[in-house]
Amino acid sequence: MAQASQSDTAYDVVIIGGGPGGYNAAIRAGQLGLKAACIEMRDTLGGTCLNVGCMPSKALLHASELYEAAGREFAGLGIEVSPKLNLDQMMKQKQESVTALTKGIEFLFKKNKVDWIKGRGRLKGKGVVEVEAADGTTTTLNTANVVIATGSEPTPLPGVAFEAGKVIDSTGALALDKVPEKLIVVGAGIIGLELGSVWRRLGAEVTVVEYLDRITPGVDSDVATAFQRVLTKQGMKFKLGAKVTGAKTSKSGVELTVEPAKGGEAETLKGDVVLVAIGRRPYTEGLGLETVGLSTDKRGFLDNDHFRTGTDGIWVIGDVTHGPMLAHKAEEDAVAAIETIAGKAGHVDYNLVPGVVYTSPEVAWIGQTEDQLKAAGVAYKVGKFPFTANSRAKINHETDGYAKVLADAETDKVLGVHILGPQAGEMIHEAAMCMAFGGSSEDIARTCHAHPTRSEAVRQAAMGVEGWTMQS
Repeated sequence: MAQASQSDTAYDVVIIGGGPGGYNAAIRAGQLGLKAACIEMRDTLGGTCLNVGCMPSKALLHASELYEAAGREFAGLGIEVSPKLNLDQMMKQKQESVTALTKGIEFLFKKNKVDWIKGRGRLKGKGVVEVEAADGTTTTLNTANVVIATGSEPTPLPGVAFEAGKVIDSTGALALDKVPEKLIVVGAGIIGLELGSVWRRLGAEVTVVEYLDRITPGVDSDVATAFQRVLTKQGMKFKLGAKVTGAKTSKSGVELTVEPAKGGEAETLKGDVVLVAIGRRPYTEGLGLETVGLSTDKRGFLDNDHFRTGTDGIWVIGDVTHGPMLAHKAEEDAVAAIETIAGKAGHVDYNLVPGVVYTSPEVAWIGQTEDQLKAAGVAYKVGKFPFTANSRAKINHETDGYAKVLADAETDKVLGVHILGPQAGEMIHEAAMCMAFGGSSEDIARTCHAHPTRSEAVRQAAMGVEGWTMQS
């Protein structure tokens, strides 16, 4: 290893990781007058989300939606075109958008006087962080506080080895150089369904293999069933209750061995590409946790008490600790942790973190599901409203899905809101605001909504809690 150099600068806080948790922690620290540094081993800031996750996937989701609409829907609207796919240009515009976003974070670091330390960070005892640069040189930083924000990585599938262009993870699925004829997606969660949707729209035959007997674990089961029906209507195939036991690659593609999860005869699925999307796991490799007396649990997570680990001065946020593994949850963790370090109050209510699947239609939810309320024995009321009865949705030919509001049977407090439909990811924040202030379904029902808008479906669902839905 190259010779180490000792930093003359003592920081108030050093953040390890430059993703949504890390870079927002750094920016907030700068805003509060703390001397902050952020360590990132990639050549660009933004972590998985900006570089190989949320942002590039949304760029491809948007482009593929337009491509499919041009080929299937435009003629019915009186627009006659014959779209031709230019995958190279689609990938180029995706990368241009990503680059602009990562450059934007660099600007915000400069604006808020945050030091970006390029390299791989490692704890070397309390208050000491070592950074190894790409050329092997090391620098030691002294700090009062360390925030671990190293995020997560795709979970590998036992018995199925990754192979570029054939057996891939989400990063590989964002960079294919041609449309597969047959794509097999292992995992019916958010990532698998979003990326499966991209390649289906661009021409691939997509089959989704899922160990459970349902898709989108954690989503309200009623919504998940309706969501699967919509995706099936669009051409996506599902093999549920199935486990993958092996994969064999050849020049012609991949053969996947699949067995019923509850036992039974195995079968072989053949595809050009297999996307493994069974979830993500915390990234803590080589972090030096042992030097500060820390260790992860069996799943790889670091425990915390209001973002404090068991060692003074060491904090943890985002995917590497408990709570939803979502970029916006990491951002909330970041603000709360830094404000606590600065002597302010910091708290995150994980029940009020929205979830979104950015397919078409979208799925969005916040709060508790019917499954959870039933299991907890909570008395509740339900209001539902279909997009087939929503004026804007009908005019736009986007009538799949519905909005559902769950409220306490006695107090009418909103306990959960679930939406399958157009722009669901935007509409869910009405519910987020209502629930953050302890609002009731009547609060939504008696708030004037512009007409015609898709958001009226949420209002009508809220009316339905007390049985006075007016538009269906």
